[in-house]
Amino acid sequence: MSQRLAVIGTGVIGNGWIARALSRGWDVVAFDPDPEAPVRTRAFVAGAWGSLEKLGLAEGASPERLTFVDSLEAAVAGADLIQENVPERLPLKQEILAAIDAAAEDQVVIGSSTSGFKPSDLQLNCTRAPGRVVVAHPFNPVYLLPLVELVGGEATEPVQVERARALYQALAMRPLVVRREIEGHIADRLMEALWREALHLVNDGVATTEEIDAAVVYGCGLRWSLMGTFLTFHLAGGEQGMRHMLEQFGPALKLPWTRLEAPELTDELIDRVVEGCEHQAAGRPVAELDRRRDDFLVALLDLVQKYWPEAEGLEGRI
Repeated sequence: MSQRLAVIGTGVIGNGWIARALSRGWDVVAFDPDPEAPVRTRAFVAGAWGSLEKLGLAEGASPERLTFVDSLEAAVAGADLIQENVPERLPLKQEILAAIDAAAEDQVVIGSSTSGFKPSDLQLNCTRAPGRVVVAHPFNPVYLLPLVELVGGEATEPVQVERARALYQALAMRPLVVRREIEGHIADRLMEALWREALHLVNDGVATTEEIDAAVVYGCGLRWSLMGTFLTFHLAGGEQGMRHMLEQFGPALKLPWTRLEAPELTDELIDRVVEGCEHQAAGRPVAELDRRRDDFLVALLDLVQKYWPEAEGLEGRI
């Protein structure tokens, strides 16, 4: 018997969940108050399907297994998993999650795609079974990138987190259970730190957007895609590993190389960033850049799958 995903909100992230679930042979029921949502979503899925075919479709996978309904209550009825993707405004998310919680059966996991809010805040107005409301934060494009950060709130029991983990694994995701709730979770906090420094470098005239992106693509990004941050630095210590690296380079952490505060987004800085990105895009529309990104990610995912985590014996830990 196929599983069913209910998707509430069909922007870029919601549509990404839809495409992924369809590719895994799930039925998807979606609700979005925008009357143009069905057309937009079906076009999105059609655009993503070629990349999903390259990765490999599950038996029974089909875009035809998507249904739009005209109410939130109809969407969540009979769902095995519910994914909320409304705009990142806490009062709105609390309102929608409370409505989902009231309508859905008690045991059904409700995941929020929030990139920053803590699950305890999201659970605040839920009265039926608040513990099953968890953060399930994916990464764009959701239909290709496998990481999903799972975070339980104050009302969440371990069994509910484990139930969520199993469901997202069934969607071919790599669930990362965050040990305690914190704004921004893990990955976004790391990306925001790099983003702040990048903005300072542009603002101070040190580098252009293209030069900064090249530094990531041809330098640290290549290593990070295989080893992440800590194992990369472990190798920097030579045969003695991380301990030697910290002894050698640890004192440099106290040097004022980086800035914790983001620069003020002045009109001048905004213009520099926008003009830099438009130069990099070289007149190519976003849809073309999306396809280029997806083709690259499909090839890269094959390579990552070859070398990590299986070769490191980490399968099943995330």
